[in-house]
Parts: sequence; structure tokens; C-alpha cells
Amino acid sequence: MQTASKKVLNGWAMYDWANSTYSLVITSTMFPAYYLAIAPEEVKLLGRTYPRESLASYVIAASFLVIALLSPILSSIADYKGNKKGFLQFFCYLGSIACAGLIFFTEDNIGYGLLMSMLASVGYCGSIVFYNAYLPEIAAEADQDRVSAKGFAMGYTGSVILMVVCLVFITLNEQLGWGLGSWPVRLSFLSVAIWWAGFAQVTFKRLPPSTANNLHPEHSIFVNGFYELKKVWNQLTHYPALKRFLRSFFFYNMGVQTVMYMAPYFAEDELKMESTQLIITILIIQLVAIFGAYIFSLVSRKAGNIIALICIIIMWIGICVFAYYTKSVNEFYVLAFLVGMVMGGVQSLSRSTYSKLLPETKDTASYFSFYDVMDKVSTVMGTFVFGFVEQITGGMRNSVMALAVFFIISVIVLGTVTVRRMKTA
Repeated sequence: MQTASKKVLNGWAMYDWANSTYSLVITSTMFPAYYLAIAPEEVKLLGRTYPRESLASYVIAASFLVIALLSPILSSIADYKGNKKGFLQFFCYLGSIACAGLIFFTEDNIGYGLLMSMLASVGYCGSIVFYNAYLPEIAAEADQDRVSAKGFAMGYTGSVILMVVCLVFITLNEQLGWGLGSWPVRLSFLSVAIWWAGFAQVTFKRLPPSTANNLHPEHSIFVNGFYELKKVWNQLTHYPALKRFLRSFFFYNMGVQTVMYMAPYFAEDELKMESTQLIITILIIQLVAIFGAYIFSLVSRKAGNIIALICIIIMWIGICVFAYYTKSVNEFYVLAFLVGMVMGGVQSLSRSTYSKLLPETKDTASYFSFYDVMDKVSTVMGTFVFGFVEQITGGMRNSVMALAVFFIISVIVLGTVTVRRMKTA
């Protein structure tokens, strides 16, 4: 196939620019800092009491479980009806509206705030299913690494811009004594909603309609997605390299996604970092990740995707060990730099490597649904294990070492993947 025009590629990458503000401003910085500032050490919810950090990890796990159950149904409908763009729009607006709803999140309604954060996560993750499924439709295989890296780089750049604007507003309120209380943070939640839905209009305008596969589903479209997942799983028998890659991806993604979501809670709980220090740390990760995505794209071009991913995962193992022994804020800044280097690379290469390994098929949504279900289920398990280990041991450092085990398993499995061309008719 021919790679689409620059206008289409830029429109596709613009969705990373739009939705990555949710990952940075809400998930990684503002929401954790605000939640930890207003929530008590023990939060009572649904008749039970939880440590606030463990409860946050459980809510994240629940949101990913919801989308893991929904995405097969939605991907099946999108594949047969050819309306990936429609579902991309729906989840974009769901996430944006939930982010806007966080403006009403206060210490008097902790449960409401957690619910809105869960819905925002469902919207974000749901839209990514259909966003990723567009990649093999608009980019030839030789260009997929470059296009995927461009998307992540634009996402990191856009999110940093909005993050800086929000941070300036919050800082001015504190230093100039405006007396706005928590409003600057809550308005930051609203700004994410506007940014996300607003810039996504460029994507919706430029992306071509996806094509229906013109096949009739054997089962109801509401359950056919699960049969499609089973079919994809059975087909993996004929593609052993793809199957091994997915096994490895499952384990290292447990670690990567958990670090992304739980790092702010680790910094506050174990290092007692202030909100400003935490925001600086996240900005370091975002800025360095821009270069990391491109650097490892170049490495993959020279040594191949599998070798590049193995190098990244080995670095992740070292990061977990370093985090376990980290005691000071300055050490955490160094840790943030290292995380940024590998964060952009592992996300970009994972997406493009999977796309390269796919067999020739028109059912791209089904294959990417399988990929995204594995992504979400591994995130559910990773965040749940992190919270559970912290709850039973009373410290997050032990949870970090549990993540190292996942990375070790993944690098062993990935080492068995052959590097030769594996896409067959």
C-alpha cells in the first residue's frame, strides 16, 4: 500500500497532540497531586476503607477492565460497519466530558471525583483502540515506525505546552495571593477537556473513512468481537513470532503502564515530594520522551525493532532497581530522566512492531482490538498487583520490585522472537 498524504498523517498524529494532555495534566500530575491533597489517608468507599494510594490503583484497574470488556464489541462493529472514526469520536467526547466534570471534584465528593477519572480513562483508552487501528491503513510498513514516533512526539509536545500554561496559572495564584483556592487546578481539568475535544477536530476532518470488510458476522455484532478475538488467538498459531511478541508485550506492558499511572503516588508517598517538584519531574519525563521516541526509532532502523525493544526493557529493569533504592528528590529527577528516555521509545516501538508483524488482513480493527485488550488486561493486572503489594506490605518499594519481575519475564520471551520478516499472506 501507499503511505497517505502528509496532510492525513499530520491529521492522524494530531490526535496524539489532543489526547496526550489527559495523560500528562490529569493522570500524571494534576489529578494525583489534587487527590492526595484533599483525600484522607484512609478513604471509605462502598462500605469499605482503603489506603488512598491503593484505592487510586484499583480505580485505574477498574477503568481498564471496563474498556477491555467493551473494546471487542466496539471493534467488531467498527470492522464490519467501517466506522472506526465514529467510535474514535464517541470515546474522545466521553473522555472530554468526564474531564470537564472534574471541575466539580472537591474533598466533599471523593467518590464522584474517582468516578469522573474512571470515565475519562475509559474515554481515553477507548479512543486509542480505534486511533491505533488506523496506522496500518494510512502508512506503509516502511513508514510505520516514523509515523508512530511522530504521533508520540507530537503528543508529548502538546501536553507539555498545556501543562506549562496550567502550572503558571497555579503558581501565580499561590505567589500573588489571588485567593482562588483549588480553582486553578480544577480549571486545569476543564482546559484539558477543551484542548482534547478541540484539537481532535483536525483529526476527525482529515482522517479518511475506514472501509468496511463487507463480510457478514457469524454471530451477533454484540458478541462477535469476542469470537473475533478467539479467531485471532487461533490464527496466532500460524504466526509464532507475533504470538511470542504479544506474550512479551503483555508482561512488559504490566510494568510500563503501572509506572505511568503510579509514579506520582510513589513520589508523594515514599519521597514526600511537593506538588511543584512532582510537576517538574513529570515535565522532565515528557520532554526527554520526545527525544527517546526518535532515538529508539533510529536504533530500530539500524538494529531492528526486536533488538531495540530488548535494550529498552533491560533499561526498565535497571530503572526498577534504581527506584527501589532512590531516597532523595535529586535521585528521583535522575530516575525521571531515565524513564523519559525509555517511555517514548517503548510505546512507539510497541505499536509499530505489532503493526509490522500483522498478517495481510482487512480485519485490522480485530487485530488491534486483540492488542488493546492485552494492553488493558495487563494494565489491570499491573496496577492491581502494585496496589495489592503496597496494601499488604505497607510500602511501594516492594511494589516496584514486583514490576521488575514482569520486565525480566518479558525480555526472556522477547529474546525468542526471530528478527526476519514475519508477515505472510
